[in-house]
Order: sequence, then structure tokens, then C-alpha cells
Amino acid sequence: MKRSGPLYTLLAGLALGLFVLSLNATTGEGTSSYGEAPAATASPAPSTSPSGSGSASASAEPSASPSKASPTRTARAKTSYAGRTDDDSSAISISIRGDKAIAYFCDGRTKESWLKGNVEDNGEMKLSGKHGAKLDGRLTGDRVRGTTTVEKRPYGFTAKKAVKPSGLYRATTEVRGAEIDGGWIVLPDGRQVGIVRRDDKPSAAPPIDPDSGAVTVDGDSLTARPVVP
Repeated sequence: MKRSGPLYTLLAGLALGLFVLSLNATTGEGTSSYGEAPAATASPAPSTSPSGSGSASASAEPSASPSKASPTRTARAKTSYAGRTDDDSSAISISIRGDKAIAYFCDGRTKESWLKGNVEDNGEMKLSGKHGAKLDGRLTGDRVRGTTTVEKRPYGFTAKKAVKPSGLYRATTEVRGAEIDGGWIVLPDGRQVGIVRRDDKPSAAPPIDPDSGAVTVDGDSLTARPVVP
């Protein structure tokens, strides 16, 4: 009976040893599984941009700055221009309203011409009259510079903006059975140049009253009125 004691003691020691080994193994696996922090996964940041439909509508909105329209033909208020030819032999006046123009060339004795045509957006004008008369000019600022051709002779000219009563006047009527057609240019310095035709026979025109346009032709009182295209 005394010999069985050590045997039980040995078995008990082995059992204890196996228990300790089993406990160590279990503890080591736990360290291996949870000792390292799991890899950080970036959570998607909340989107600050508007949704797809919002972006589409935002891009579709018109720009805040207004768009500039292409230049178009500008309506011009009625304006007159008057001046002399470069050789100082004749006078010329041009009346413009919108894109229309009427011009009158006159030497104050026998040579005259009425011309008409269009004015382009850039101020260029090409006017024409009877017997091949023509005018090529350009409106720039407060003047028209160009060339008019009358009876096949070219005349360079400069016509400056006319302040009333300066400008272009005309009177047409019948006096004692005669057809009267008169044209007058009142220059900025007050001088007048004009021709009156009686049944198509030209002669120097009598002066008009610059303020009222009143004029006496062959003893009859007429009124010369501003020419408007």
C-alpha cells in the first residue's frame, strides 16, 4: 500500500503538467488572434458636391455676366452735316435719319445734284443721283468725309455736324404756272449756298430766313423746310 502512493503522486503530476501545457497553448492562440489592431478601413467621407441632378441643373444655369449681342444696324436720330468741297468751289450737305441719307451738292450758280442712299453700320455710305452723280463717304464722329462726283467731275469734301439753323433745306411748289424747285445749304458760319430751278432752269437762290425758312421767289413768299430722308 505504501508503494501505490508514489504512483498516484506521479499520475497527479502528469495530469497537472498536461493541464498547464493545454492552458499555455490556449493563451498563445489568443495573443496571436487579437494582439494586432485590425487594419483601418477609411470610411467614405460625406460628399460635399451636389447630386448628379443638382450638378446638371447648376451647369445649365446661365452665366451671371450678360452676353453682348452682335452689332446690328443702329437707328440714328436725324442729323445734318454741312461743309465745303476741298477746292472751295461748292457746298455739300447731308441729312441722315436711321440708315437713310439724302445729300445735296451745289455751286450756287448752275451746278447741283440731289443724291440718296443707305448708311451702313460702320458709317460708310454710297449715294447716287441723276446723270451718274454719286457720293462715297464715311461718317466718323461729328463729320462726313468723302468724294462726290457730279457731271463726271470728282470733288473731295468734309461736312461737319450742323447745328440748327445750319443744314439742308428745300422748297417745291408752283408759282404763276412755273414749277419751282429750290435747294439751300446753310453752312455753320451762316453762309448760304443754293439754286432755284424755274421750269428746270437754274439760277442762284435768294437767301432764306434761317430760323423760319421763309423765302421770296418771284415776288411770292415760300417756305423752305428741312430735308428729312
